[in-house]
Amino acid sequence: MGKTAKIQKIPKQPLAVTAYETLVKKIICLEYQPSQHLEENQLVDDLGIGRTPIREALVRLHSEKMVETHPKRGVIVRPITLQNTKAMFESMRIMELGLVDIVIHKNCSIFIKKMKESNKEVKKAIDVNDVFELVEANHDFHMNFAKCSQNEFFIRAVQDVRTEAKRLSYLSYGNVIDPQRPLESHYESVFLEHEQMIKCLVGKDEIRLKELIEKHILIFRQRIIVFMTS
Repeated sequence: MGKTAKIQKIPKQPLAVTAYETLVKKIICLEYQPSQHLEENQLVDDLGIGRTPIREALVRLHSEKMVETHPKRGVIVRPITLQNTKAMFESMRIMELGLVDIVIHKNCSIFIKKMKESNKEVKKAIDVNDVFELVEANHDFHMNFAKCSQNEFFIRAVQDVRTEAKRLSYLSYGNVIDPQRPLESHYESVFLEHEQMIKCLVGKDEIRLKELIEKHILIFRQRIIVFMTS
């Protein structure tokens, strides 16, 4: 008789990770609103997960500055303010233009490949109209660009800024902000600008790459300012 094939068990994901991923999605998708109080009992009911993994998830979210802790209010979702938004875009512009000065002299072939894969996920999310997955794929694209620097300090700094940008990305991708420009047109321009950035990296075209980054960030910034002030 032949040997009985062993059934390979897939290890279950730790509950703290499940809690974290669920909370991240709810925060990014604005199901949990900026400045909303996250009451522990309510989170237990919402997620169907015990207190300990939820507390562990909240500690991680606090370290990533997605939630804040206040003595009288407890844990709240980090607010979105004009001041923070302005500071975030200033930092994003300085960092990503500065990245060009580094990456243009590096062998980025491994990370360029990952950028291409991320942009395929961008296109896939656009095709099925999944705004959350579009936000995640866009984040991965820009983080792989940061990794082209092979500089852990730059990568860490960009991670902080890009994590802060996720909720704003959801607002930008999920709302018709300019009536003259359908969302589909905005999505397509994001995908194509990513493709052009990759082409510039491959061709070591420093000037054009900086122009694309300036344009990419400016459009994002303008959409958010219009949304927040309308």
